[in-house]
Amino acid sequence: MSIDQLVLGTMYFGTRVEQGTAHDLMDRFVDAGGRMVDTADAYSFWTSESGRGGQSEECVGEWLTSRPGMRARVELATKVGAEPDHPFDGEIRQTVGLGRDHVRSAVEASLRRLRTDVVDVYWAHVPDERTPVEEVARTFGEVVAEGSARRVGMSNFPVWQVERARAVAAAAGLQPVDALQLHTSYVSPRPGAAVPGKDNPYGWVGVDTLSYLDAHPGTELWVYSPLVQASYTRRAERPFPDAYDHPGTTARLAVLDAVADESGLDAGQVVLAWMLARGWRPIVGVSTAEQLESALVAARAELAPEQLERLDAPA
Repeated sequence: MSIDQLVLGTMYFGTRVEQGTAHDLMDRFVDAGGRMVDTADAYSFWTSESGRGGQSEECVGEWLTSRPGMRARVELATKVGAEPDHPFDGEIRQTVGLGRDHVRSAVEASLRRLRTDVVDVYWAHVPDERTPVEEVARTFGEVVAEGSARRVGMSNFPVWQVERARAVAAAAGLQPVDALQLHTSYVSPRPGAAVPGKDNPYGWVGVDTLSYLDAHPGTELWVYSPLVQASYTRRAERPFPDAYDHPGTTARLAVLDAVADESGLDAGQVVLAWMLARGWRPIVGVSTAEQLESALVAARAELAPEQLERLDAPA
Protein backbone atom coordinates (compact mmCIF):
# COMPACT_ATOMS: atom_id res chain seq x y z
CA MET A 1 0.00 0.00 0.00
CA SER A 2 1.10 3.58 -0.66
CA ILE A 3 -1.16 5.55 1.66
CA ASP A 4 1.84 7.04 3.46
CA GLN A 5 3.00 8.45 0.09
CA LEU A 6 -0.32 10.15 -0.55
CA VAL A 7 -0.40 13.85 0.34
CA LEU A 8 -3.51 15.53 1.73
CA GLY A 9 -3.99 18.97 0.18
CA THR A 10 -5.70 21.51 2.43
CA MET A 11 -6.01 24.54 0.15
CA TYR A 12 -9.61 25.36 1.07
CA PHE A 13 -9.60 24.17 4.68
CA GLY A 14 -10.90 27.02 6.80
CA THR A 15 -12.55 28.81 3.86
CA ARG A 16 -14.65 26.78 1.41
CA VAL A 17 -14.27 23.69 3.63
CA GLU A 18 -15.50 24.66 7.08
CA GLN A 19 -13.39 23.75 10.09
CA GLY A 20 -15.44 20.82 11.40
CA THR A 21 -15.43 19.08 8.03
CA ALA A 22 -11.73 19.79 7.54
CA HIS A 23 -10.85 18.33 10.95
CA ASP A 24 -12.90 15.22 10.23
CA LEU A 25 -11.13 14.75 6.88
CA MET A 26 -7.71 15.02 8.52
CA ASP A 27 -8.76 12.54 11.20
CA ARG A 28 -9.90 10.06 8.56
CA PHE A 29 -6.72 10.52 6.54
CA VAL A 30 -4.40 9.86 9.49
CA ASP A 31 -6.50 6.99 10.83
CA ALA A 32 -6.18 5.32 7.40
CA GLY A 33 -2.37 5.57 7.50
CA GLY A 34 -1.80 8.93 5.82
CA ARG A 35 0.97 11.16 7.16
CA MET A 36 1.71 14.20 4.98
CA VAL A 37 -0.50 17.31 5.12
CA ASP A 38 0.30 20.07 2.63
CA THR A 39 -0.71 23.72 2.99
CA ALA A 40 0.63 27.24 2.25
CA ASP A 41 0.58 30.64 3.89
CA ALA A 42 -1.27 31.92 0.81
CA TYR A 43 -4.24 29.55 1.21
CA SER A 44 -6.63 30.84 0.42
CA PHE A 45 -6.44 34.59 -0.04
CA TRP A 46 -8.75 34.56 -3.07
CA THR A 47 -11.67 33.14 -1.10
CA SER A 48 -11.25 35.07 2.16
CA GLU A 49 -13.06 38.25 3.13
CA SER A 50 -9.78 39.91 4.09
CA GLY A 51 -8.03 39.14 0.80
CA ARG A 52 -5.25 37.56 2.85
CA GLY A 53 -4.28 33.92 3.33
CA GLY A 54 -3.42 31.89 6.39
CA GLN A 55 -6.81 30.25 6.99
CA SER A 56 -5.63 26.79 5.97
CA GLU A 57 -2.61 26.91 8.29
CA GLU A 58 -4.86 28.13 11.12
CA CYS A 59 -7.29 25.27 10.51
CA VAL A 60 -4.51 22.67 10.52
CA GLY A 61 -2.97 24.21 13.65
CA GLU A 62 -6.26 24.16 15.53
CA TRP A 63 -6.72 20.51 14.55
CA LEU A 64 -3.28 19.65 15.92
CA THR A 65 -3.79 21.41 19.24
CA SER A 66 -7.21 19.81 19.75
CA ARG A 67 -5.72 16.32 19.34
CA PRO A 68 -2.82 15.76 21.76
CA GLY A 69 -0.11 13.57 20.26
CA MET A 70 -1.25 14.13 16.67
CA ARG A 71 1.82 16.16 15.69
CA ALA A 72 3.98 13.05 16.16
CA ARG A 73 1.75 11.14 13.74
CA VAL A 74 1.84 13.60 10.86
CA GLU A 75 4.27 15.53 8.71
CA LEU A 76 3.55 19.13 7.75
CA ALA A 77 4.49 20.95 4.56
CA THR A 78 3.82 24.62 3.93
CA LYS A 79 4.86 27.20 1.35
CA VAL A 80 5.83 30.86 1.09
CA GLY A 81 6.08 33.44 -1.65
CA ALA A 82 2.84 33.34 -3.66
CA GLU A 83 0.54 35.62 -1.68
CA PRO A 84 -0.05 39.11 -3.12
CA ASP A 85 1.72 41.93 -1.30
CA HIS A 86 -1.69 43.65 -1.04
CA PRO A 87 -5.15 42.45 0.02
CA PHE A 88 -6.46 40.50 -2.96
CA ASP A 89 -8.98 42.50 -4.98
CA GLY A 90 -9.27 40.26 -8.01
CA GLU A 91 -5.84 41.08 -9.40
CA ILE A 92 -2.33 40.06 -8.35
CA ARG A 93 -0.03 42.97 -9.13
CA GLN A 94 2.95 41.67 -7.19
CA THR A 95 3.58 38.79 -4.80
CA VAL A 96 5.38 38.98 -1.48
CA GLY A 97 8.25 37.08 -3.07
CA LEU A 98 11.15 35.12 -1.61
CA GLY A 99 13.44 37.80 -0.25
CA ARG A 100 15.42 36.74 2.82
CA ASP A 101 13.71 39.09 5.27
CA HIS A 102 10.24 38.09 4.16
CA VAL A 103 10.94 34.34 4.25
CA ARG A 104 12.47 34.59 7.73
CA SER A 105 9.41 36.40 9.10
CA ALA A 106 6.95 34.28 7.10
CA VAL A 107 8.21 30.97 8.44
CA GLU A 108 7.75 32.20 12.00
CA ALA A 109 4.20 33.29 11.17
CA SER A 110 3.45 29.89 9.61
CA LEU A 111 4.78 28.09 12.68
CA ARG A 112 2.52 30.20 14.91
CA ARG A 113 -0.55 29.45 12.82
CA LEU A 114 0.32 25.74 12.63
CA ARG A 115 0.98 25.59 16.41
CA THR A 116 4.28 23.80 15.89
CA ASP A 117 7.97 24.57 16.24
CA VAL A 118 9.07 22.95 12.97
CA VAL A 119 7.64 22.06 9.56
CA ASP A 120 8.80 18.96 7.77
CA VAL A 121 8.98 20.49 4.29
CA TYR A 122 9.22 24.23 3.56
CA TRP A 123 8.43 25.13 -0.03
CA ALA A 124 9.38 28.10 -2.15
CA HIS A 125 5.92 28.41 -3.69
CA VAL A 126 6.63 30.22 -6.97
CA PRO A 127 9.69 31.78 -8.62
CA ASP A 128 10.50 35.38 -7.66
CA GLU A 129 12.26 37.31 -10.39
CA ARG A 130 13.34 39.97 -7.85
CA THR A 131 15.32 37.48 -5.73
CA PRO A 132 18.29 35.57 -7.15
CA VAL A 133 17.89 31.82 -6.81
CA GLU A 134 21.23 31.73 -4.98
CA GLU A 135 19.71 33.89 -2.22
CA VAL A 136 16.64 31.64 -2.11
CA ALA A 137 18.87 28.58 -1.66
CA ARG A 138 20.85 30.16 1.17
CA THR A 139 17.78 31.53 2.93
CA PHE A 140 15.89 28.24 2.92
CA GLY A 141 19.04 26.39 3.94
CA GLU A 142 19.37 28.72 6.92
CA VAL A 143 15.74 28.05 7.90
CA VAL A 144 16.60 24.34 8.10
CA ALA A 145 19.90 24.93 9.88
CA GLU A 146 18.13 26.98 12.55
CA GLY A 147 15.55 24.26 13.14
CA SER A 148 12.37 25.81 11.71
CA ALA A 149 12.14 23.26 8.89
CA ARG A 150 13.55 19.82 8.18
CA ARG A 151 13.60 19.81 4.38
CA VAL A 152 13.44 22.24 1.45
CA GLY A 153 11.22 22.04 -1.63
CA MET A 154 10.71 24.17 -4.74
CA SER A 155 7.31 24.48 -6.41
CA ASN A 156 6.73 25.70 -9.98
CA PHE A 157 10.41 26.44 -10.62
CA PRO A 158 12.33 25.74 -13.85
CA VAL A 159 14.73 22.84 -13.50
CA TRP A 160 17.82 24.95 -14.08
CA GLN A 161 16.95 27.05 -11.02
CA VAL A 162 16.34 23.94 -8.95
CA GLU A 163 19.78 22.63 -9.86
CA ARG A 164 21.41 26.01 -9.22
CA ALA A 165 19.78 26.15 -5.79
CA ARG A 166 20.86 22.59 -5.01
CA ALA A 167 24.46 23.29 -5.97
CA VAL A 168 24.63 26.56 -4.00
CA ALA A 169 23.20 24.94 -0.86
CA ALA A 170 25.48 21.93 -1.13
CA ALA A 171 28.57 24.13 -1.55
CA ALA A 172 27.58 26.14 1.53
CA GLY A 173 26.96 23.04 3.63
CA LEU A 174 23.23 23.81 3.81
CA GLN A 175 20.20 21.60 3.23
CA PRO A 176 19.62 21.32 -0.54
CA VAL A 177 16.31 20.99 -2.33
CA ASP A 178 15.05 17.40 -2.30
CA ALA A 179 11.44 17.84 -3.43
CA LEU A 180 9.72 19.37 -6.45
CA GLN A 181 6.03 20.28 -6.61
CA LEU A 182 4.63 20.52 -10.13
CA HIS A 183 1.57 19.69 -12.18
CA THR A 184 1.17 16.67 -14.42
CA SER A 185 -1.35 13.91 -15.01
CA TYR A 186 -1.88 10.78 -17.08
CA VAL A 187 -2.90 12.86 -20.09
CA SER A 188 -1.18 16.08 -21.13
CA PRO A 189 -2.16 19.18 -23.11
CA ARG A 190 -0.79 19.90 -26.57
CA PRO A 191 2.68 21.47 -26.36
CA GLY A 192 2.35 25.23 -26.21
CA ALA A 193 -1.43 25.18 -25.79
CA ALA A 194 -2.93 27.51 -23.18
CA VAL A 195 -4.56 25.79 -20.20
CA PRO A 196 -6.99 27.82 -18.07
CA GLY A 197 -5.56 28.58 -14.64
CA LYS A 198 -2.09 27.22 -15.54
CA ASP A 199 -0.23 30.31 -16.71
CA ASN A 200 3.17 29.47 -15.18
CA PRO A 201 5.17 27.73 -17.93
CA TYR A 202 7.52 26.25 -15.33
CA GLY A 203 4.78 24.59 -13.29
CA TRP A 204 4.62 21.49 -15.48
CA VAL A 205 6.50 18.22 -15.37
CA GLY A 206 8.50 17.91 -18.59
CA VAL A 207 11.13 15.58 -19.98
CA ASP A 208 13.77 17.76 -18.34
CA THR A 209 12.06 17.25 -14.97
CA LEU A 210 12.05 13.49 -15.40
CA SER A 211 15.69 13.55 -16.45
CA TYR A 212 16.55 15.58 -13.34
CA LEU A 213 14.71 13.11 -11.11
CA ASP A 214 16.61 10.22 -12.71
CA ALA A 215 19.89 12.01 -12.00
CA HIS A 216 18.88 12.81 -8.38
CA PRO A 217 17.12 9.66 -7.11
CA GLY A 218 16.61 11.08 -3.62
CA THR A 219 14.46 13.92 -4.95
CA GLU A 220 10.68 13.55 -4.59
CA LEU A 221 8.08 14.66 -7.11
CA TRP A 222 4.83 15.95 -5.60
CA VAL A 223 2.02 16.37 -8.13
CA TYR A 224 -0.71 18.95 -7.65
CA SER A 225 -4.06 18.78 -9.49
CA PRO A 226 -3.31 15.17 -10.51
CA LEU A 227 -6.91 14.49 -11.58
CA VAL A 228 -7.40 17.67 -13.68
CA GLN A 229 -10.37 18.87 -11.60
CA ALA A 230 -12.16 15.50 -11.72
CA SER A 231 -12.22 15.38 -15.52
CA TYR A 232 -11.42 11.65 -15.59
CA THR A 233 -14.54 10.64 -13.69
CA ARG A 234 -16.88 13.48 -14.69
CA ARG A 235 -16.06 13.88 -18.37
CA ALA A 236 -19.60 14.75 -19.44
CA GLU A 237 -20.09 17.61 -16.97
CA ARG A 238 -16.44 18.58 -16.45
CA PRO A 239 -14.63 17.81 -19.70
CA PHE A 240 -10.90 18.23 -20.07
CA PRO A 241 -9.86 21.72 -21.22
CA ASP A 242 -9.63 22.16 -25.00
CA ALA A 243 -5.83 21.98 -24.81
CA TYR A 244 -6.15 18.26 -23.99
CA ASP A 245 -8.17 17.53 -27.15
CA HIS A 246 -5.71 15.63 -29.34
CA PRO A 247 -5.16 12.03 -30.50
CA GLY A 248 -2.74 11.24 -27.67
CA THR A 249 -5.41 11.94 -25.08
CA THR A 250 -7.93 9.78 -26.90
CA ALA A 251 -5.52 6.86 -27.06
CA ARG A 252 -4.41 7.13 -23.42
CA LEU A 253 -7.97 7.44 -22.12
CA ALA A 254 -8.87 4.24 -23.98
CA VAL A 255 -6.08 2.37 -22.17
CA LEU A 256 -6.98 4.01 -18.87
CA ASP A 257 -10.64 3.02 -19.15
CA ALA A 258 -9.70 -0.56 -20.02
CA VAL A 259 -7.46 -0.84 -16.96
CA ALA A 260 -10.19 0.71 -14.82
CA ASP A 261 -12.69 -1.89 -16.00
CA GLU A 262 -10.24 -4.73 -15.30
CA SER A 263 -9.26 -3.53 -11.85
CA GLY A 264 -12.64 -2.44 -10.52
CA LEU A 265 -11.37 1.12 -10.01
CA ASP A 266 -12.61 4.29 -11.61
CA ALA A 267 -10.37 6.16 -14.04
CA GLY A 268 -9.25 8.73 -11.49
CA GLN A 269 -8.28 6.03 -9.02
CA VAL A 270 -6.19 4.32 -11.68
CA VAL A 271 -4.37 7.61 -12.34
CA LEU A 272 -3.50 7.96 -8.65
CA ALA A 273 -2.42 4.32 -8.39
CA TRP A 274 -0.26 4.74 -11.52
CA MET A 275 1.45 7.81 -10.07
CA LEU A 276 2.13 6.09 -6.76
CA ALA A 277 3.56 3.07 -8.58
CA ARG A 278 6.00 5.45 -10.27
CA GLY A 279 7.13 6.78 -6.91
CA TRP A 280 5.39 10.14 -7.34
CA ARG A 281 3.41 11.75 -4.51
CA PRO A 282 -0.01 12.97 -5.69
CA ILE A 283 -1.60 15.76 -3.64
CA VAL A 284 -5.33 15.10 -3.23
CA GLY A 285 -7.42 18.13 -2.40
CA VAL A 286 -10.68 16.81 -0.99
CA SER A 287 -13.75 18.46 0.52
CA THR A 288 -15.88 15.40 1.36
CA ALA A 289 -15.40 12.04 3.04
CA GLU A 290 -16.41 10.32 -0.21
CA GLN A 291 -13.63 12.04 -2.15
CA LEU A 292 -11.09 11.11 0.50
CA GLU A 293 -12.19 7.47 0.59
CA SER A 294 -11.88 7.29 -3.21
CA ALA A 295 -8.26 8.48 -2.96
CA LEU A 296 -7.52 6.01 -0.16
CA VAL A 297 -8.90 3.14 -2.27
CA ALA A 298 -6.51 4.18 -5.04
CA ALA A 299 -3.56 4.28 -2.62
CA ARG A 300 -4.38 0.75 -1.42
CA ALA A 301 -4.66 -0.61 -4.97
CA GLU A 302 -1.84 -2.46 -6.71
CA LEU A 303 -1.89 -2.44 -10.49
CA ALA A 304 -0.43 -5.49 -12.20
CA PRO A 305 2.95 -5.07 -13.94
CA GLU A 306 1.27 -5.75 -17.29
CA GLN A 307 -1.28 -3.00 -16.63
CA LEU A 308 1.45 -0.54 -15.73
CA GLU A 309 3.31 -1.42 -18.94
CA ARG A 310 0.19 -0.69 -20.98
CA LEU A 311 -0.39 2.57 -19.15
CA ASP A 312 3.23 3.62 -19.74
CA ALA A 313 3.30 2.67 -23.42
CA PRO A 314 3.49 5.60 -25.87
CA ALA A 315 0.09 6.72 -27.13
